[in-house]
Amino acid sequence: MTIHVDIVSAESSLFSGTAEYVIVPAEMGEIGVHPRHTQLLSRLKPGSVRIKKPDSNEEELIYVSGGMVEVQPFVVTILSDTAIRGQDLDEEQALEAKRRAEEAMKLRTSEMDYAKAEAELADAVAQIAAIRRLRKQH
Repeated sequence: MTIHVDIVSAESSLFSGTAEYVIVPAEMGEIGVHPRHTQLLSRLKPGSVRIKKPDSNEEELIYVSGGMVEVQPFVVTILSDTAIRGQDLDEEQALEAKRRAEEAMKLRTSEMDYAKAEAELADAVAQIAAIRRLRKQH
C-alpha cells in the first residue's frame, strides 16, 4: 500500500510520486505518515522530508525551509518557500550562512534584525543536519 506525495516550492515541483511512508519536520516534531493516516494540517519547521519510495531501500531526502503540510488518507502535499533535493545541498554554503547569521546575532542593531538572523541560523543548521543525515545513508 502506498501514499501519493507532492512537494512543491515557490520555484518548482520537487517531487510527485508514490511512497511507502513520508517523515516530515512538523512544527511540534517529526511526523511519520503512512497510507490511511488521519487528516492533518500543520506548519513545517526547517528540516528534512524523508520519503521511502516502494522501489528503493533508501529514503529520498528533500530539505524544506518551512511551510505547510496537508495530509489526507492517501495524499501528502508539502508546500515550502524553499525546497532542495538532498544531493543538491551545499555544505560550505550552509556553514557560511550559519557563520553570517551567528555574527549578525552578535551585532544585532534591532529586534527585527535579531529575529531575521535567528531564522537564518535555524535554516542553516537544518541544512547542515540534512547534509549529515544524507551522508549517513551512503
